[in-house]
Amino acid sequence: MRRSGQRLVKRLAAETQFENEAHFLKSWFNRPLMTGAVYPSGKALARMMARFVDPALPGPVIELGPGTGPVTDALIARGVAEERLVLVEYSKDFCRLLRKRYPKARVVEGDAYNLKATLSTLKEPAAAVVSSLPLMTRPEAQRLELLRTGFAMMPPGCPFVQFTYATVSPMPLKSRDFEVEVSPRVWLNLPPARVWVYRDGDKPA
Repeated sequence: MRRSGQRLVKRLAAETQFENEAHFLKSWFNRPLMTGAVYPSGKALARMMARFVDPALPGPVIELGPGTGPVTDALIARGVAEERLVLVEYSKDFCRLLRKRYPKARVVEGDAYNLKATLSTLKEPAAAVVSSLPLMTRPEAQRLELLRTGFAMMPPGCPFVQFTYATVSPMPLKSRDFEVEVSPRVWLNLPPARVWVYRDGDKPA
């Protein structure tokens, strides 16, 4: 009976993984610059991103570009209650999937690069911003504007967490007015990636 249960769990996990990859491939073919990645983030990368979020801090946790939810799962496993999650997603298909998988979370269909307008009704300060957006496809000025908007939505010292496949920071570091922390490269992800964490330099944690 135990072996039968284990086989069922493995089969369901494989079906979920297949569904995730199918959704991502479809989205990438339709909007390659908006999706960025061909495959969803792996579990090791998702855990690395989630570890920079303190679930004890009050307020919502904003996730940008959650896709099929691998980082969302890691945030919940980290101890962030599902009802605290605000998932900002551009794709209608992904939004439909996210509402089905995370019925207690707030799923917002909108443009994460216009975050102030997209989350105009969110009044409570956020505990963290966690982003899987393909920032390197955007101009530096737009990336910095997104970061500053994220800082404005959080109390002092809270993290803006971003992953990248690139070897350099997705936020330009010249003349920066923010503090930076970077993770080791996550080799188990395909392709390997690194997590960058930014905090407002004028507001120490």
